[in-house]
Amino acid sequence: MKKVLTALAFGAASLAALAQTPAPASATGDAGTVKFAVNGMVCAFCAQGIEKRLTKMSETGPLYINLAQKVVAVQPKPGKSIDVARVRAEIVEAGYEVTSTQPVPQTVAAIRAEMKSK
Repeated sequence: MKKVLTALAFGAASLAALAQTPAPASATGDAGTVKFAVNGMVCAFCAQGIEKRLTKMSETGPLYINLAQKVVAVQPKPGKSIDVARVRAEIVEAGYEVTSTQPVPQTVAAIRAEMKSK
C-alpha cells in the first residue's frame, strides 16, 4: 500500500511539473527566429516587397532575405515571439510560395554570417 501511495505521489508531482513547463514554440505556433524557404523571389524588388510587409508587423525584429538561397529569416523583437502562421500568410499574400518553415536557435545576424560563408 505504501508503494502505491508513493507511486501516486510521484505521478502527481510529475504532472504538476509538466503543467508548469512552458509549451515548446512549435506547439503554440510561436517561435524565436524562424527560417522560411520561399519560392518565387527573383530580384531585389521581390525581397523589398517581403521586407516591407514583414517590418510592418509589431512582433518582427531583424530580417534576413537571401534570394540565391530562397531564404527569409525573421527574428522577433525583444519580449515578443513570431507567429509563424501570420508571417507565412504575409509572404503568401505578397505573392510567394512558402515551401517550409524551420524554427532555429540562431539570431538573424548569425544566419546572415553563416549564409555569407557558403
